[in-house]
Amino acid sequence: MPVTTTDKRATFRKMHGSGCFVLPNPFDIGSAKALQHLGFKALASTSAGFAWTIGKADNHVTVDDVCDHLTAICAAVDLPVNADFEGGFAVEPAKVATNVARGVRTGVAGLSIEDSTGDKAKPLFDRALAIERIRAARAAIDADNSGVLLTGRCEAFLWGQTDLNLVIDRLQAYADAGADCLYAPGLKTREDIAAVVKAVAPKPFNLLIGASGLSLQQAADLGVRRISVGGSLARVAWAGFMKAAKEMAEQGTFTELAGGYPGGELNKMFG
Repeated sequence: MPVTTTDKRATFRKMHGSGCFVLPNPFDIGSAKALQHLGFKALASTSAGFAWTIGKADNHVTVDDVCDHLTAICAAVDLPVNADFEGGFAVEPAKVATNVARGVRTGVAGLSIEDSTGDKAKPLFDRALAIERIRAARAAIDADNSGVLLTGRCEAFLWGQTDLNLVIDRLQAYADAGADCLYAPGLKTREDIAAVVKAVAPKPFNLLIGASGLSLQQAADLGVRRISVGGSLARVAWAGFMKAAKEMAEQGTFTELAGGYPGGELNKMFG
């Protein structure tokens, strides 16, 4: 029996009710299908990972690029997909709402909106504007009773603003504005993670984990509800590609190609 978009959204929301799960980030259809094959129960897009697949830098893709990508990913797998929707591809709340409505129509089960401006001199939107942007996203999601889960992101730590009180204040405000899940990428210490989890409870908290950090069980013990890895899987894939390509270009040898994943196994997985 086909899995419908409504099914995916209901499943995704239920997953946030208890426990802790890994929400890995594929960067194209093949990696999405591979993660489904490995048994993951939900996926999240990655803005950086996707951008690199089309030869662009992170935060330099358009809303058209992203919506086309999300539509393709959602159609390719039976799993719920959470969209990294960056900052909504607009500043004004009304335009954020218009773009979020487009994002919802791609079939995603969840969608995140962040509060970073991209300007190093003033990296975060003013608090009031950031809250209005979340409220606008909430209204767009609810306009057709889509059931899409909204995640509010505070990007402060990624921009060197490591005031935990500021992060907590913003996340609580985003929750009040309608965010179902909260996310503050860049948190590292158990103390900071535990403090944020407690502050946003009972709303679920998403933790970003890269090359090192807590295990799934350790994060669960702190009350984290879901774990994502951002562009890490894409960077691992690019690492293998660049290492082999550089060897060919610089040395004229091909030894790195021996470390490739077996083509027969890939054909079997995608067959």
